[in-house]
Amino acid sequence: MTTNRQGHIRLTSHPGAGTASRFPIHWGADTARGRGPVIATVNAGPDRNAIGAHGGAYSIYRALAISSGAMSSLVRPDLTDTSPVVEIGPHPQWSDPGKIVSLDPWGHRVAQDFAAEIAEGLDIRPSIAITRARITLPEIQDAIAKGRLPVDGTVVRAEGDIAVTKAALDPVWWLPGIAERFAVSETQLRRTLFEETGGMYPELVTRPDISVFLPPIGGITLYIMGDPALIGHAPLTCRVHDECNGSDVFGSDICTCRPYLTHGIEECARQAQAGGVGLIAYNRKEGRALGEVTKFLVYNARKRQPGGDQAATYFERTECVAGVQDARFQQLMPDVLHWLGIRHIDRFVSMSNMKHDALIESGISIGERVQIPDGLVPQDANVEMEAKKAAGYFSQGPAPTEAELGQVIGRDLKDF
Repeated sequence: MTTNRQGHIRLTSHPGAGTASRFPIHWGADTARGRGPVIATVNAGPDRNAIGAHGGAYSIYRALAISSGAMSSLVRPDLTDTSPVVEIGPHPQWSDPGKIVSLDPWGHRVAQDFAAEIAEGLDIRPSIAITRARITLPEIQDAIAKGRLPVDGTVVRAEGDIAVTKAALDPVWWLPGIAERFAVSETQLRRTLFEETGGMYPELVTRPDISVFLPPIGGITLYIMGDPALIGHAPLTCRVHDECNGSDVFGSDICTCRPYLTHGIEECARQAQAGGVGLIAYNRKEGRALGEVTKFLVYNARKRQPGGDQAATYFERTECVAGVQDARFQQLMPDVLHWLGIRHIDRFVSMSNMKHDALIESGISIGERVQIPDGLVPQDANVEMEAKKAAGYFSQGPAPTEAELGQVIGRDLKDF
């Protein structure tokens, strides 16, 4: 049996179910107090009711800060004046346990919903923060200069920036719901998570009574243009974008990620100016959730093969290196839109059938699908575009059959 430096028993010391927490979690309850707080701080002792740690991937840096003496393990956040700048929810989807399984819909209301417990000394932390900002992009300034995007002083300012409400969301997984979403047993999901993280979270297999897991992965950032209160009551333009650091930040021209992102921002701003709402959902899923190292290895493999980079082997080279063509598995992506109460997207700025189908299957309807203009596709990204179109991206009709895909791109694809 092990204890931490405050003498509290660690969850890992219990080989079985252990003692039930004072704060059980009832996922899908219609109030925050009915659902219960998510408590993952190590100094909460037996009150912990979640596996993992707050901060996702950044929890490791907290450990480094503590081990180096830069901060105390007992430090707690002062949540004074940190409350959201706008109210989000509650929405009906919050109390539907099948709609949201990968984030805590009440995660931004911790300071108000559990003020009494926090005042008594319980360390409960937000997993969502909402603030306001302005974003400045050269592509937006170019759109203003060319007259495509007018300055209105509210959404688009004379300085060339765009006013946004933005929210950051850390992942909070309800394991029974995650398992159901992926059509696997919870036991299998827990064991695989335990094994594939090198046994980092033994509670996944030793504490079946704890059903909430804070995984060490990146989260989501939302950029809302227009009044967030209009979501669900006015036309909505939305782009769901998966992180691509090389293109989004540094402008690499091998893919269309930054051009499509900035095009989406322009379309969202235009929708907000027309009295609607624009939404960018930015997911930390670098390299199709395979990571940047894998992505760069694939780049080398694609360009060094006989005949150079080709659409016919675009996905094959990824699978040869990574073992899978795409690990983003968009099944969890709609959760954040359900958190916002979205039931319909008027204009969806995306060519991805995987994203489109995941939204439709989750109960969110889509009107128009907006393709990236040909003039925004970098020359070096044409291989990507040809491969994606051949594989059925932006198909308005039935998806191509496996045999048709194999014929188009030169191989027999499985589970694409």
